[in-house]
Amino acid sequence: MKRRDLLKLSLASAAVGGLAASSPALANQACPGDGTPMQFVPKQAADPKPDENDLGKFPKCPYCGMDRKMFHHSRMLIQYSDDLPDGTCSIHCAAISLSLNLDRDPKAIWAGDNASSAEIKPLVEVDKASFLIGSSIKGVMSKTSKVAYASAEAARAAQAASGGEIGDFDKALLAAYTGMSQDVAMIRKMRAERRKKMMEEKKG
Repeated sequence: MKRRDLLKLSLASAAVGGLAASSPALANQACPGDGTPMQFVPKQAADPKPDENDLGKFPKCPYCGMDRKMFHHSRMLIQYSDDLPDGTCSIHCAAISLSLNLDRDPKAIWAGDNASSAEIKPLVEVDKASFLIGSSIKGVMSKTSKVAYASAEAARAAQAASGGEIGDFDKALLAAYTGMSQDVAMIRKMRAERRKKMMEEKKG
């Protein structure tokens, strides 16, 4: 994957989707509370090796609050050119990070390797991974799953069992941006239903 091409894709997707972009000047301003894009700028200290013990360093996704260890198989990790790390639960939230941090060039990006049989999936650089897109495997934060495999052979085996299309990271990221509107609507509906259920249980 060419980093400049990825940056162009993020720029184009932000323009189409209406996602707010951040800049160094804005990044220096204090964010008085939640509800603004500035809350999503990576707030972790610069880390030259963010992939070492990433679940310990970045336990929660900063965009949705989900536990990255629970979603170790779908998690992603971005290291920007200034070494600021951003650990997310999924490619959905990684796409948001890339759109908001337009002034930072991604230096490295990792994804959970579903070719591994380990209890906690190790990370694989997305440049070296094959992605199974749109299979019957359940997606994370998305109706359309995008599953990373370090081995092309493992991706083909998963495709034979679950369908879908095999592509590189750029193709998976494009699918994430293309489905963003529907996925956000789905997530809002699910969270509203969860809040309603909690309120009903509290009253009962």
